[in-house]
Amino acid sequence: MRKTLALLSLLLFTTPAWAEPLRITALGDSLVQGYGLPQGQGLVPQLERWLNGNGADVRLQNAGVSGDTTAGGAERAEWTLSDTPDGLIVLLGGNDMLRGLAPEEARANLERILQTAQAKGIEVLLIGMKAPRNYGPDYKQAFDAIYPELAVEYGAVLHPDAFAGIAAEAGNDPAAAQAFMQDDGIHPNARGVALNVAAIGPAALQLVAAIDR
Repeated sequence: MRKTLALLSLLLFTTPAWAEPLRITALGDSLVQGYGLPQGQGLVPQLERWLNGNGADVRLQNAGVSGDTTAGGAERAEWTLSDTPDGLIVLLGGNDMLRGLAPEEARANLERILQTAQAKGIEVLLIGMKAPRNYGPDYKQAFDAIYPELAVEYGAVLHPDAFAGIAAEAGNDPAAAQAFMQDDGIHPNARGVALNVAAIGPAALQLVAAIDR
């Protein structure tokens, strides 16, 4: 009888580790923070809903800061990861491009973030940015190469383009793309975020699968 009661007690009051949702932190700039969007319509809440709707039990933590560069992200990476989440999503680089900052600086900063995560045993999804052509082909080639090269070097999951969803929907038509952007032409609106989230989703599921619980 005592053994039976002890077994029932274990079953009732012991919570298996796998029953807890995965904790994933999203480190980034205004694209992560949700600039200009109604509450619940930014990338983080939309991606969390997408993942949960596709069978992944996760909770996403928003560590986005509007205006942040890769340097800012690198500076706060240690503090952001102090609670040791299960996974990390990194989406930075847009503001570096807007300011024409050197690709080698962005690379060094992103590498510092990946090294911080690696030292803590945290799996990473690295979301890339595509540089515009107005800085010239050399700048674009150097900047675009940062993300796939670092993903290979550090074993991160890669999603090559944060705006892939909008690009796939609009093709090469700027007017069509504008329908999914806010008035500033820089940040996606809620519809645009939904398209980008659907494109990011499969890579985010790869991150979930890579996490060793």
